[in-house]
Amino acid sequence: MIRDNLPHMSDEKSQYTGLILVSGIDSPGITQALFETLAPFSITVLDIEQVVIRERLILTVLIALNPDHGDAIDADLNDCAANLGVDIATSFQSQGDSSIAAKSGLVHVVALGNPLAPTSIAAIAQEISRCGGNIERIQRTASYPVTAIEFIISGVDVAGIRQGLAATTAENAIDIAVSKGGLMRWAKKLVVMDVDSTLIQQEVIELLAAKAGVEDQVKEITAGAMRGELDFSQSLQARVALLAGLPESVIAEVRNQIVLTPGARTLIQTLQKLGHSVAVVSGGFTAVIEPLLKELGITHYRANTLEILD
Repeated sequence: MIRDNLPHMSDEKSQYTGLILVSGIDSPGITQALFETLAPFSITVLDIEQVVIRERLILTVLIALNPDHGDAIDADLNDCAANLGVDIATSFQSQGDSSIAAKSGLVHVVALGNPLAPTSIAAIAQEISRCGGNIERIQRTASYPVTAIEFIISGVDVAGIRQGLAATTAENAIDIAVSKGGLMRWAKKLVVMDVDSTLIQQEVIELLAAKAGVEDQVKEITAGAMRGELDFSQSLQARVALLAGLPESVIAEVRNQIVLTPGARTLIQTLQKLGHSVAVVSGGFTAVIEPLLKELGITHYRANTLEILD
């Protein structure tokens, strides 16, 4: 048992608190035993957090207590630790109400990588520190086929940290999303994404063009449109004209060539489980993508319709 008593002086209203840290091999009943040990005392639970990684438990509990009960609580927790075969450390001190209250204005930073290397985590943490932020919590939100780590941070401006992390994404070949905390994070949302080179790894029209032997020409028209030489309608008509004469059977062949982007299926399933609506848009064709969208449970989409003549 490790106990730390630290004096704390402040002009603001304060209360006597105890921080309890439990660590050890996880097993059923640890949390129950801990709180049964605390139950006889007149305490208030202010905060609690628990994580288990590779069967290793870390449980932290912040309580408000009567200062006169500190020694008794410490002794009982010492017995509890011995019975459970875990380590329990405590720290009792007076603490200002402002430091106990839940923090507002939090910002969520989610990093995705495959793999997500230590250098990437270090770069993100460095930028957060440079912007004057403090990491309140780090947790993994996905592990396959990409790793996603969420940082919950305080003391930063959303626009500032987003701009600061932009360079980090390019330098470390990872994706980073920054969003403001609050109730709006839990509101139902409509998520719209592109199909070509986003939901899937290929461009549908280029797969069809390859079947017609005109892939290079189609790519050149696409590049011209990207340079602003053609508008979308003109470029689409020019590319589709090159597909004239293809047999209808190539549509099924192209469907079989489509490969989802790693993590796309998990993303769609997760968004749907959270109650969000997912929609997709494509410069490709309904005949090619509709079976895939049905498989993914996506009912909202916009794409082009090919005219097929006998």
